[in-house]
Amino acid sequence: MKTIAEIKANPKLEIKKQTIDGVAGILHMTGLRKCTFIASWGGGWEHVSVCPSNRIPDWTEMCAIKDMFWNEDEVVMQLHPEKSNYVNLMPNCLHLWRPIGQEIPVPPTLYV
Repeated sequence: MKTIAEIKANPKLEIKKQTIDGVAGILHMTGLRKCTFIASWGGGWEHVSVCPSNRIPDWTEMCAIKDMFWNEDEVVMQLHPEKSNYVNLMPNCLHLWRPIGQEIPVPPTLYV
C-alpha cells in the first residue's frame, strides 16, 4: 500500500479522519456521487472500501481506485466469500484487499 503521505497527497481524496491504522473520507471521482471511502491497514490486511451513493463502481473505476492506494506492481483482490459470511452494511459498497506480508497467488497471464 502507498504511504500515508502519498495517499494524502492525492487531490481526489479528501481525508476527513485519520487513525493509527487508517483514513476515511470523500473520494472525488467523476460519476461516483457522494462517494465515501475507508482505507485501513490493521489486523494483517490492507483494505479499501468505496461506497458511492448512486451506484456500484465499475471495473475501470475500481482499477483507478486501486491505483490511488496501491503501487502498480502490487496485487490486490476483491473477495466473494461463502454466503454465510456475507456482510452488507452499506449499499453500493465494494472492497479491495491485500494481505500484509503475503503474496497473493495469481493465474498465468495467458489465463487473465
